[in-house]
Order: sequence, then C-alpha cells, then structure tokens
Amino acid sequence: MSTELTVLLVVAAVLAAVTLGVAVVLLIRLVRTRRALRRAGLPVERQWVFWGAVAYLLLPADLLPDPVYLDDIGVLLLALRSMRSAADGPPAPGR
Repeated sequence: MSTELTVLLVVAAVLAAVTLGVAVVLLIRLVRTRRALRRAGLPVERQWVFWGAVAYLLLPADLLPDPVYLDDIGVLLLALRSMRSAADGPPAPGR
C-alpha cells in the first residue's frame, strides 16, 4: 500500500470518528433536553421529533452513507432546536 493511500485512509477514519463523536454528543444533549422538559412539567407535544431523530441516527437507511454523519448531525440539531423552542413557547393552558 502506498504512503498516500495510507494517509488518505487515516484522515478519512479520523474525520468519520469526529463526525460520529459529534452525532453522539448531540444525541446525548437531545435526550437530556427531553428529560429536562418532562421534569419541568412542560408538555412535550413534539415527541415524534425526538423519536424520529433517534430512529434516523440508528437506522441504516440514510441520505448520506454512514461514514459521513453530517445528515445525522443535521437531523439531531433540528430535533434539539425544535424541542428547545417548545420550552420557550407560550405556557400550556391552565398554567
């Protein structure tokens, strides 16, 4: 194997590991946000967003191949943003 190919494979592996790490960190933040919203008594009417993001991360069918986790990161960021906006939204009736 040539040196250039070895360097390319190492760089690709490092990039894949970094993007996977970012996706895992975002998944953890998403789970913590969901728990915080439930503990605060805020209605989590967007639970489908949470479960959809988790399923998209875990299921093998992706828009981009799995060594590139950019689509997974995007879905997790959108879900996190949606759940945070639910916390910042108007108070639930009766509160």
